[in-house]
Amino acid sequence: MNEVLWDVFGSGATTGRTLANPFSEKCASRNLLDHITSKWGILILVALSERTFRWGELRDHIGGISEKMLAQTLRTLESDGLIVRNSHGTVPPRVDYSLSMAGNELSELLIPLARWTADYASAPTTDN
Repeated sequence: MNEVLWDVFGSGATTGRTLANPFSEKCASRNLLDHITSKWGILILVALSERTFRWGELRDHIGGISEKMLAQTLRTLESDGLIVRNSHGTVPPRVDYSLSMAGNELSELLIPLARWTADYASAPTTDN
């Protein structure tokens, strides 16, 4: 394994604990990685980095997401501890979604990736 990656995913000698190794097929971090990097997961996390959204606002903000996928992805990210669902208990129901502290930390890493992806996708292709 690459030495830099071993430093990141290796034995945890500096912390005294074993770190997750997503390169291992049995590593539990793979589920979280899958949730974060899914098509809708990354878009929801980046959108929520802008502000708190109500469910309908989030659906309208993320073009092309079905109600089923929005609900499923929000539940998954909430159970992962990355987003916070705040139900106000009013009639009509009002539910807001925002990032948790872990979600905020993660979004700071995802925003450059999303920006790079948008720039790369719009750049003319070359045969380099």
